[in-house]
Amino acid sequence: MKPIPYKIWLSPPHLCGKEMDFVEDAFRKNWIAPVGENIDGFEQDVTQYVGEDTYGVALNTGTAALHLALVLLGVERDDYVICQDLTFVASVNPVIYLGARPVLVDSEPDTWNMSPAFLREAIEGCIQKGKKPKAIVWVNLYGMPAKIDEILRIAAEYGIFLLEDAAEALGSTYKGKKCGSFGDISVISFNGNKIITTSNGGMLLSKKKEWVEKALFLATQARDAAPHYQHSQIGYNYRISNVSAGLGRGQMTVLADRVAARRANHTFYQQALAGLPGITVHTEPGSEFFSNHWLSCILVDPGQTGGITREDIRLKLWKSAIETRPLWKPMHLQPVFEGCAFYGGDISTDLFDKGLCLPSGSNLKQEELEEIAYLIKN
Repeated sequence: MKPIPYKIWLSPPHLCGKEMDFVEDAFRKNWIAPVGENIDGFEQDVTQYVGEDTYGVALNTGTAALHLALVLLGVERDDYVICQDLTFVASVNPVIYLGARPVLVDSEPDTWNMSPAFLREAIEGCIQKGKKPKAIVWVNLYGMPAKIDEILRIAAEYGIFLLEDAAEALGSTYKGKKCGSFGDISVISFNGNKIITTSNGGMLLSKKKEWVEKALFLATQARDAAPHYQHSQIGYNYRISNVSAGLGRGQMTVLADRVAARRANHTFYQQALAGLPGITVHTEPGSEFFSNHWLSCILVDPGQTGGITREDIRLKLWKSAIETRPLWKPMHLQPVFEGCAFYGGDISTDLFDKGLCLPSGSNLKQEELEEIAYLIKN
C-alpha cells in the first residue's frame, strides 16, 4: 500500500467556510471584543441544541467553565470534590485553584467513565472523615456517556451537586437526552481539537438561570452596577471574544455532519479491525448510549497480540507520520495529584496501559483510514 505523503493528525479542526460570514460581520461592525452579537447568537445556538430549558454563558476555555461552576456550587478551601480518575487534567485542576481536595474515583469497564460503585465508596469515605463532598465532577470520556442514571441517583441520595464535564461530548446522548443537560451545571469545550471549535473556548450550562447570570457576572471581572469601575467580589476575565464566537456560530451549522463523520470513522475501525487478535474497539455498551465518538479508541492486549503493545502500534504509526495517543494517564498516577484520596482498583490503570486513541477527525479521507488500519493489521 502506498504511504500517505503527509501527516495525519489525531483530531484537527474542520472548518466549513460559513464561519467567515460571522467573523467578517464582527470585523465589519468593529465588535472585536468580549461582547457582541456573535456571543449572544452562539449561546442561543448551543442552548437550543442541548435543550432541556438550558441557559448558557460562553467563555474563553472549558477549564474556565469548570472553575466558575465549582465557584457557583460553593466549593471552598478543604472541601472534598469527587473527580473522575481517568480524564484530562483540566477536569481536576480547578478543584486545586480553590484550595479544595480532589477525591479520585476509578472507572467502570463498560463506558470507561466514573464507576457508580466506587463513587458510593468515595462518598462514604469522605463522610467518615467528617465532611460530605461538596460536588461530583463526572466526565463523558471521549464522547461516551457515563452510566448517568446511576450517578444521578447516588448524587440525589446523598444531596451532592453534580458537575457534568461534557467537554468532549457535544452531540452525544443518553436515553435520547443531550449530554450537557444532566448536571446541576454542565460544561462543554470548543478547543481546537474538539468536535466543533472556536479555536479555544467553552460554555457553562445550567437550568438555573440565576447561576448562569452569576457566571456571566464573575466572568466579566465581577463589576458592580455603577457608572465607575467598582468591585465587591473577586471576578475573572473569562469571557469569549465576539470573533471566536463567530467561529462557533459557523461550526454549529455543521455539528450534525461532524457527529456523523466521527461515528462513521468509528464504524470503519470496528469493521476494519474486526477479528484482529487482541484488538478491541471501544463502543457503546447498550442502545441507551449514543457517543459522538469524538475519539475512536482501541485496547491492545499483548497476551493475545503476540506481545505487541499499544506503544508498539503508536510508534509504528508515528514513523509513518500518523498521530495517535495513549488514553489519558489516570489522575492518581500524576505527580501533581500525589497524595489525593483514590477509590477503586486497577481499571483506569489497565485502560491507560492498553488504550490508544486513533485519528478521528471529521475530515479524514477514506484512503487515510485505510492506511491506518493497514499499518495496525500489519
